Amino acid sequence: MPARTAPAPTPTHDACAGPPQQDPHQPEGLASSLRPRHLTMLALGGVIGAGLFVGSGTGLRVAGPAIIISYALAAALALLVMRMLGELAAAMPASGSFSVYADRALGRWAGFTAGWLYWWVTVVAIAIELIAASTILHQWMPAVPRWAIALVALAAFTQTNMLSVSSFGEAEFWFAGIKVAAIIAFLALGVAALCGAVPGVDSPGMANLTGRGGFLPQGWDSVVAGLLTVVFAFGGMEVITMAAAESGDPARSVTKAVSSAIWRISLFYLGSIAVIITLLPWDAVEPGRSPYVAVLDRLGVPGAGRLIEVVVLIALLSAMNANLYGASRMAHSLAARGDAPRALLRTSRRGAPRVAVAASAAFGFVSIALDHGWPDQVLAFLAKAMGGAMLYMWLTVAAAHLVLRRRLEREEPHLLVVRMRGYPYLSWAAAAGIVAVLVLMAFDPEARGQLGWSTLLVLVLLATAGVRALRGRGLGDGDGPGTGGT
Repeated sequence: MPARTAPAPTPTHDACAGPPQQDPHQPEGLASSLRPRHLTMLALGGVIGAGLFVGSGTGLRVAGPAIIISYALAAALALLVMRMLGELAAAMPASGSFSVYADRALGRWAGFTAGWLYWWVTVVAIAIELIAASTILHQWMPAVPRWAIALVALAAFTQTNMLSVSSFGEAEFWFAGIKVAAIIAFLALGVAALCGAVPGVDSPGMANLTGRGGFLPQGWDSVVAGLLTVVFAFGGMEVITMAAAESGDPARSVTKAVSSAIWRISLFYLGSIAVIITLLPWDAVEPGRSPYVAVLDRLGVPGAGRLIEVVVLIALLSAMNANLYGASRMAHSLAARGDAPRALLRTSRRGAPRVAVAASAAFGFVSIALDHGWPDQVLAFLAKAMGGAMLYMWLTVAAAHLVLRRRLEREEPHLLVVRMRGYPYLSWAAAAGIVAVLVLMAFDPEARGQLGWSTLLVLVLLATAGVRALRGRGLGDGDGPGTGGT
């Protein structure tokens, strides 16, 4: 990576406010084409993914009906992080999101580490989602090689992200809309079944909650185990604060999107899990099979398996699209701060960072070759390599919020158009909760390996930041918290 060079334009006022010249939210040529409807659906679609439709079965098998407590705890933690990010994004819109906030609050080393951690984990997620989606499509079209399907899919999404930010926004709007519609339909059908309004289906009442060992059939320890299983399903929400920086009115857009997303995500996640644990005996869940499919089968919905398979495919493609967007914006932001090659700053006439998009998609293309050579092995290894990186990034958000909120209140309170209630107590509570989950992972045999890989990656990035500082590239606190504007 090149030596630190001053990004353009240079800040001329308070460090917290970001660069003021021209469009203060879009330095280096990024467009401002996203609309409020794009951001609202992006906030919902970024969190409602395949982890909910498929991974929820694992948690249900571990904790029984009490898995809803695990989901409630994970949702509370995730929504606190979303609220902190929303407050900072409304005050200081930046396509680098929490990486820029860590830079301003803690120093260049923190922004560098958080930014590259997010970029690497996100490009790995692109590879995982690509392989999983191509596997589903290959089952539908066995005559077409899986590698060919993956190649076409990734090329299509890469081109979409290269065209313009509005192309990305429209694609994600419709993807997210389909996922939201599927959840709403599932909730409506589930509630109807519980009320005895579905022909030929008897309502189980509370039998599945109180029978079969009761609400806590595996004890309170299973709630903790369930938390470790489901918390990662809430990853991906940070992309909304990146996208807000490319909207016409970032402060208003992110405020509206975060506020609506918080209660809707709570409803969709907790509501659908409540329907599942009420309609489906927890010990009837089959490993690897979506509990949504199991519920729809019990309700006599024809083709339930294929229906959910379609929704899962859309969820995977949507997540891949959002992750490609997020990775490219983070790469662009790192380049603007001198922490990545400046070639990544190049944008098209429509304001899309084409080089950053191509660089972020590159690992996905590599993963296609790796998966072709070692099928069924690459996906499992990549998943372990991601591990608890999301929790480290959330911890960065909490730390940056604690510092920047206090600084903003003291120096520029007018920027706080969104205020997180309960500050600083809820910020500290979120940080403590994240640390607690990391500690629990260290003591869990299944999660320990994932935590180890993530911790190793963080240490490597911190060491790289230290080496760059020793070489005079300004990753210490000397540059001040105001560096970086994207």
